[in-house]
Amino acid sequence: MKARLVPLFFKGKDADFDTQLDNLKTLLEGEAQILDPVPLGGPLPPAEAVLFPQLLGEAYRRLEDFKAIDVPILVATSEFGMLNMWDWEIVSYLRTEGLNVVAPYRLDHTKRACKGLGVKRELKQTKFLVFQDNPGEGMQGEIFKRFYWWEDECVQRMMDKFGITLLKKSFKEMGAAAKQIPDAEAEAVWSEWQLPTAGLSQQQLNSAVKVYIALTRALDKDEDIRAVGINCLNESFYSDTTPCLAWNMLYEERQLIWGCEADTLSMMTKYILHRSLDVPIMMTNIYPFLMGQAALKHERIEKFPDVPDPENHILVAHCGYLGVLPTSFSTEWALKSKVLAIVDDNASAIDARLPEGNITLAKLHPTMEKWTIAEGSLTGYAQYPGSDCLNGGVLKISNGQKLLDTVSSHHYLLMTGHNLADIKMLSKLFDLEVEEI
Repeated sequence: MKARLVPLFFKGKDADFDTQLDNLKTLLEGEAQILDPVPLGGPLPPAEAVLFPQLLGEAYRRLEDFKAIDVPILVATSEFGMLNMWDWEIVSYLRTEGLNVVAPYRLDHTKRACKGLGVKRELKQTKFLVFQDNPGEGMQGEIFKRFYWWEDECVQRMMDKFGITLLKKSFKEMGAAAKQIPDAEAEAVWSEWQLPTAGLSQQQLNSAVKVYIALTRALDKDEDIRAVGINCLNESFYSDTTPCLAWNMLYEERQLIWGCEADTLSMMTKYILHRSLDVPIMMTNIYPFLMGQAALKHERIEKFPDVPDPENHILVAHCGYLGVLPTSFSTEWALKSKVLAIVDDNASAIDARLPEGNITLAKLHPTMEKWTIAEGSLTGYAQYPGSDCLNGGVLKISNGQKLLDTVSSHHYLLMTGHNLADIKMLSKLFDLEVEEI
């Protein structure tokens, strides 16, 4: 869905305004719907942002008209689709007066801003679907009852902030329906995919594909469902498998956003960042080395990897491996037998790797007013045979102590690349603060 931008002009606008506006219509054709120009101070049609193709010194004398604008202000005054450096003073003045001015300094930043605004528009017509029955009451209830994403308050805050609709359906019923799908149907579907597997029985593979089929049937009934989660661990007794393979297939087929453990906060974080920035992203558990035995015991490992500067390192792992990672994001990928005791013996899990190098950790805060962001690097992988971490990632960040002081969840989104600058820009569009770790 494209962002709607309303160009605004000053009383003293000249031919340069029209030239630049035509230029921006060409440069941003794939990302934005640029509406008819409106004079600054005039009534605005429905839109995600206003656009200034031209800034004039008149801006200093029109502050009240600027303050009446209740959407982000996007400035792209250079012929190259970005802010012109001659306009730094005006932009700085407006920001100092408390205005929400987005002034990209490269064309790709301007396009990402437009994509983010399009996502903001799309969310108001988007449904998140979660399959769960009595979350927190099932397996490892002493842990799962603590999670905020199942609270009514969390759901209401998410709907109020972003405009989504959250649908809830029975995992018990979906799991039972998946089991009734004939093996022949599952095998026919699998013949069109043939992804790498290692050590799986035909029954394990059939069960995993049946969950995919059951989910596609639910999705085909409502095109506005763009993210799906399942309470797959806490209520694992409702299924003879896990949805890991299905999440991979549905992302590759439909770019569906998935939610392990029906974590809607992770789903929302992933939705905004991936659709706006189009970078590989996944959810995983973080185990800071500073947590010591509390983290080691949970993963059933004796010690963290030997690294310099261990206080600034994190082990990341989920469900025995790095976590659910689509094949298109991976340098290595295989579907293997389950690792965790909490799921059925027939279940499976993805063993995959992101490329080593720069990474960004991100997660929306429970208040929905900010997100916490840490840039770092994925330095390698660690294997612990016989544990719950057969292949986890090792991250290096700048300040492990600050992470522990500000972290908002054990679930974090792991993105390739350093994305803090782009996330700061998105934050202006979504009215979010950035807490940098």
